[in-house]
Amino acid sequence: MRTIDLSGQWRLRPSGKKELIRATVPGCVHTDLLAAGKIPPPFHRDNESELQWIGETDWLYTREFVVPADFLQHERVLLRCEGLDTFAVITVNAKEIARTDNMFRTWEFDVKHALQPGKNRIQVRFNSTIPYIKKHEKERRLPAWKGPLDVPGGGWVRKEPCNYGWDWGPVLVTCGIWRAIKLIAFNTARIGDVRLGQRRLKDGGVALDVTAAIESLGKDAVTAVVTVSHGKQILQAAAPFKRGRARVTFNIKKPALWWPNGMGRQPLYNVTVNVLNKDGFTLDSVAKRIGLRTLKLWRKKDKWGESFGFAVNGVPFFAKGANWIPADAFAPRLTRQDYADLLQSAAAVNMNMLRVWGGGIYEDDVFYDLCDELGICVWQDFMFACSAYPAFDPAFLENVRREAEDNIRRLRHHACLALWCGNNELETGLLADKWDAAHMSWEDYSKLFDVLLPDIVKRLNPARDYWPCSPHVPHGDRMKFADDRWGDAHLWAVWHSKQPFEWYRTSRHRFASEFGFQSFPEPRTVYAYTAPADRNITSYVMEHHQRSDIGNTAIMTYMLDWFRLPRDFDSTLWLSQVLQGVGMQYAIEHWRRIMPRSMGALYWQLNDCWPVAGWSSIDYHHRWKALHYLARRFYAPVLVSGLEDAKKGVIDIYITSDLLESSAGVLSWRVTDVKGRTLLRGKKSVVIASRLSRRVHVLKLADLVKTHTTRDLLIWVELAVRGKVVSSNLISFARPKHLEMVPPDITARARREKGGSTTVTLTAKAPALWVWLELEGEDARFSDSFFHLRPGRPVKIAVHTENPLSLEDISRRLRVRSLVDTY
Repeated sequence: MRTIDLSGQWRLRPSGKKELIRATVPGCVHTDLLAAGKIPPPFHRDNESELQWIGETDWLYTREFVVPADFLQHERVLLRCEGLDTFAVITVNAKEIARTDNMFRTWEFDVKHALQPGKNRIQVRFNSTIPYIKKHEKERRLPAWKGPLDVPGGGWVRKEPCNYGWDWGPVLVTCGIWRAIKLIAFNTARIGDVRLGQRRLKDGGVALDVTAAIESLGKDAVTAVVTVSHGKQILQAAAPFKRGRARVTFNIKKPALWWPNGMGRQPLYNVTVNVLNKDGFTLDSVAKRIGLRTLKLWRKKDKWGESFGFAVNGVPFFAKGANWIPADAFAPRLTRQDYADLLQSAAAVNMNMLRVWGGGIYEDDVFYDLCDELGICVWQDFMFACSAYPAFDPAFLENVRREAEDNIRRLRHHACLALWCGNNELETGLLADKWDAAHMSWEDYSKLFDVLLPDIVKRLNPARDYWPCSPHVPHGDRMKFADDRWGDAHLWAVWHSKQPFEWYRTSRHRFASEFGFQSFPEPRTVYAYTAPADRNITSYVMEHHQRSDIGNTAIMTYMLDWFRLPRDFDSTLWLSQVLQGVGMQYAIEHWRRIMPRSMGALYWQLNDCWPVAGWSSIDYHHRWKALHYLARRFYAPVLVSGLEDAKKGVIDIYITSDLLESSAGVLSWRVTDVKGRTLLRGKKSVVIASRLSRRVHVLKLADLVKTHTTRDLLIWVELAVRGKVVSSNLISFARPKHLEMVPPDITARARREKGGSTTVTLTAKAPALWVWLELEGEDARFSDSFFHLRPGRPVKIAVHTENPLSLEDISRRLRVRSLVDTY
């Protein structure tokens, strides 16, 4: 097999215009126009509004390429397009080759007849999706949930749904060759598909079945040679192809099992399939990496109803993580390093699962490769979200069938892949017995999500479970989407229904697959997309970078419930992050405390696609918000937390463990006043039970409440194992705005450690709440931030800077603040 890569430099022009600009493939029209200086930065201020013409224009990509004469001597020559966004007309040497209509499919076309030795010319014309959508919306409206700026009717098109806007994203309708494009030439045969299956054996081994299917051009005998390797272990077997298929099975003794992050290691086996002709010449080769494990949706009847969670290698585990959206409004410009930084950041705070949300894209291969390596399980939605779809149209269903087959075949071998889910939120109010102005019919919904997609998953990836919708209730009223006895739940009473954070503690849901709270990004991010006059949260530009209908008003309402009015714009931004972290901590600590009734919490959302006020814990520039630092603590393998009752003056102390083995520890507590004076202290030995949450102690503080009031008490708790603190927490009876905190007088001393790393040691003379660090004018990541600092307990923080800085520079630029500095 030979290939000619057609990626690289192309030329781009709008339809009807002669001016050509340089374009990069893979890419998209916006990034090409930006690189050519033809448009202003789309994310700055409200420039987005001035760029809507781009999505309404037809665009032409062209390039010339050379084909050697011997390349055309192959029996078959194909044009392979791994991503065309979206309505494309392909011509080669002025001959129309094909028309495409699905961003998510891989397209292949026979082009041998259109090519010639030497110079050739290819053109890909992208027609705007907007006229098509408007035409079909006029004929028959598809009900959907949309914001005031969003383009209605995106459900008519198989394209990234959030391209048309969302309640956290811009309206920047893209087009272009967004993934690889190449020519493929081959003789005799090539590999069409490789399918890997695993079976656990009674002796503890794993039977690995490898099935290869070929596209054959004749009757010549060909053979599959399969190699499986891991470290020094190498297994190899061969099998002839019969009726286009060959199968070999390996019995792997003492397999190195793959585990999610925090439960064990992530060993990966290399599987290579070579196709050989009768002379032993390699015709084609495919390589994949796999993990040996079972990973199933865990649904068992229990005293509460039916469990909903995941089990790996037969061991149920609490899913800790977040929802993932496309990491850029212009996905083609994402690099491996972009993915690595975000996913490593998820693993660093003890996440073991991400939900790839159905309004984005089936992610790049590198995303799943990294999740395999990091032990991050993937809940994978099909790309349907918050809209009705024309499932009454057989052509639409056929298009979706091919889309699903392409992506299941591409992704099914990954160890990280935990679940296929049909869609996001269609069952939460968009369905009725018949079509009407606000609903899709259950009959048409079922064609797509109860028949077509599960049948494809069962046929192509039977080892994975399928779930029709998130959220979904399998045993009850099909329009009831938040039943706490079974299924997963999207819980938005906090935020959309304006319930207080304490509402989370009333939830007994089995798996919270979506819930969240917004914050602003930090000042460094906000300053980059605003002008000085914009820096008020009620300004037009700040509200333009806020897409939730209640947005900034909701942030400020909740802020005044919990904190005092911040002193200035920057303090408002920082304090919103603390507020967001408090809300998510309330929710997640609660669901971990009631484990195993609840077995998962995936907050909305991990990342952003542009700089915006939103639900992410990592902003568009990969800067960790307060929530992400807090996540490291509330997602810790062992968690100590408290459930306070101000009226009774008691606090129930819980220990929650995700560890596979039990251990012994020491629980200690200290009650101080807001000035840091110790009022009560104690400790006790505790058993940290494996994969269990339980109350281990009750602090009875009614007498202290009487003498000091709830506004003057801070309760510090720690859990130590073998002398090392593994979890700590701070509990109060009063909300922070009512605590009469005093200036903590924090001292920071920077030091260069052996090996060149830098640490900062912080001490305080009075309690400091939510202490955070910042290096002025420099991106930095800290080993911890937004923590509580107690007098007499220094905290050492490692500092990692984007650029090399001297110790003097770090000391000069370091800013350390806490809650009192925001007032």
